[in-house]
Amino acid sequence: MSIDKINTVEEAEQPLSMHPQKFALWLFIVTVVMLFAAMTSAYIVRQGEGNWLIFDLPTLFYVNSGIIILSSATMHWAYTAAQKDNLGQVKLAMWLTTVLGFAFLVGQWEAWGVLVDADLFFVGSNISASFLYVITGLHAVHLISGVIFLIIVLISSYKYKVHSKNMTRMEMCVTYWHFLGGLWIYLFVFLLLNH
Repeated sequence: MSIDKINTVEEAEQPLSMHPQKFALWLFIVTVVMLFAAMTSAYIVRQGEGNWLIFDLPTLFYVNSGIIILSSATMHWAYTAAQKDNLGQVKLAMWLTTVLGFAFLVGQWEAWGVLVDADLFFVGSNISASFLYVITGLHAVHLISGVIFLIIVLISSYKYKVHSKNMTRMEMCVTYWHFLGGLWIYLFVFLLLNH
């Protein structure tokens, strides 16, 4: 058989594949994006109708933005440490990310307290305050699920199940955590520009 004939034989193409759990995570992320796109669109439409109270956002939102950015950095540190099989750094970075996740949630709770002190309630005040509670509350609920995911990966690291040859769970956690951080930054900027 000549070389020309060998070169013309087509190799079977490999189908595109993704781990089923990663695929499910991406579907969930798309769903969350659609939810928040709907919420921010409704916010803009309702704001355009008038009777919209303008008030300053709690300064804790700025602090929380710094916390979530820092937590993304520690999450990336955990990921790169897992790729290098440095389990001590993985554990430390996962602990730091988890603590920062809790700190963000405490900061959100305190920020809602600031809103209450300013007589801005979920129900009974202006609709603009209600939107703020719903948008930040929905993000907080998703962040709670992210913290739970962090704890699961942290426990897995203590069981030696997170390393360079077993990165699926870590990759999913990194993807979800960075998504939640990016989502908060989007929401915060949106609220700054539209409150």
